[in-house]
Amino acid sequence: MKIIHTADLHLGQVIYQNYERSDEHLHFFKQLKQWCMEHHPDALIVSGDVFDIQQPSAATKKAFNDYFVDIHRSCPQMAIVITAGNHDSASRIQADSAIWTLANTTMVGTAPATEPEFGWEEKYIVRIPAGYILAMPYMSSEHTETLQHLLDVVAKENEKGLPVIMMGHTAVAGLDITGHNIEIGKLKTQGTDSFGTGYDYLALGHIHKPQTIGHQDDALNDDVIYPAPVIRYSGSALHVSCDETYPHTVSLVEIDKHGGNVEIKQLRIEELRHFYVLPENDSSFESAEDALKAIMEFCEHNQSGYFRLRVDIKTDLPSNFNQMVYDTLATTGDEVRYNPKVIWTGNTALTDSNNEKPTFEVAELQQMENPLDFIEKTIDQYPALSLDEIRNAFKEVEAEIKRMQDEENLKAAAKATKKSSTTKTEGE
Repeated sequence: MKIIHTADLHLGQVIYQNYERSDEHLHFFKQLKQWCMEHHPDALIVSGDVFDIQQPSAATKKAFNDYFVDIHRSCPQMAIVITAGNHDSASRIQADSAIWTLANTTMVGTAPATEPEFGWEEKYIVRIPAGYILAMPYMSSEHTETLQHLLDVVAKENEKGLPVIMMGHTAVAGLDITGHNIEIGKLKTQGTDSFGTGYDYLALGHIHKPQTIGHQDDALNDDVIYPAPVIRYSGSALHVSCDETYPHTVSLVEIDKHGGNVEIKQLRIEELRHFYVLPENDSSFESAEDALKAIMEFCEHNQSGYFRLRVDIKTDLPSNFNQMVYDTLATTGDEVRYNPKVIWTGNTALTDSNNEKPTFEVAELQQMENPLDFIEKTIDQYPALSLDEIRNAFKEVEAEIKRMQDEENLKAAAKATKKSSTTKTEGE
């Protein structure tokens, strides 16, 4: 069984709050289409975070449709399996699933219900002549019993010993989060044993660095073979930030049989725009003038790309420095792009790191249904506030809202009773 494994497309991303990346995604999909035509995989699988936000624009949805329809027309025999990630709207992905079956594409957005209906397994088991794919979307908690049940169903059916692939979108123990703005101790991970036993290859998304769990030393080797089972992150399609300095790849995976060997070849993604840090000689700028001069030289020599500045902490940048940078870039037509988050160097004791505000992904904010979730994550930034007092205040507000709702319900019930009584009297 041969597959191409990718994930974390983040279609529609606007990077550094200023630059949309549709041409970069088009450049990636041209490469992906070529690899599908060249290697003739049995399936192309996308392990979550198809979109960057849960409500993508119409233009982004059209781009998604155009990209995958084009790939299907070029490789009509190849199955395509797409699952939702934490950035995606599970219900929106699921809503489009029926129409995509016409393009030999399985889309799975929603996770199994707590009390699933009879036959629910069929929604998540994709059968192709070469083997089985268990298409599991993002799930906010561990579902070991559910996953093991699916694997057991396949095991009972798999009399020919065909390869079994499971998809997932989560963080697992032993991963390398280089490039992510997350402290390892604060990242919620789950043990690899929580996925059950019986798969040959666990195709993960969520972490942007390509890597095979348990094999970090050769994570970026172009061609490796491991005995099954293998757990791997394909990595993201594009560099999602300047911190992702490692190569990004698509995984070409070939499995000889169930319980056999798993061969992984990494197909290197050619970036349309590279990421740079200035100065490029690992030194730091000591004046705004030097930085602006280097930016002008960078524009002349590179003509495209993203850059970030490394500045000595003792340097006083003018208050309008960022605007000066944007003015310098005005003639490049957005081909040269600026990350305004400066890398400060020198005596770190002088930095005001304690005042650095926490950052959140848009999807994470969208999923915060309770305002207390945000307050609890940011409470360290406001030492004068008491979290207990805030919680009590919210409880009082909730109680008052409930009291008002109860009064409205009583009034509505009394009004309905009065109307019923009046109708009955008139009828008599």
